[in-house]
Amino acid sequence: MKKVVRDGKVAVLYSPKYGAGWYSWNRDRIDMLFDPGLVDLVLEGNAEKIFVYVTLRWPDAYTGGLEDLTIEWIPEGSRFIIEEHDGAETVKLQKTIKWIRA
Repeated sequence: MKKVVRDGKVAVLYSPKYGAGWYSWNRDRIDMLFDPGLVDLVLEGNAEKIFVYVTLRWPDAYTGGLEDLTIEWIPEGSRFIIEEHDGAETVKLQKTIKWIRA
């Protein structure tokens, strides 16, 4: 899977605003997190092009959260999860999660 990497960090797409999640509502499509074409369009900031690209690339995907797509740059090779609450997604690196041991 191709990813955008700059200065040792990978671009991860997510939707931080309340309403609908981007990846959390399309969990079977991990490529939606990293798609280089979409990353470029989000950086460009052209909402119309983003909508056209997404509907052509993933015609049956849920597109809620599309208008709020944001990029989180995380260190290459890092483990992370996307958490969602009422549609608002956050990117959490494994090293920042406080695990509880039984």
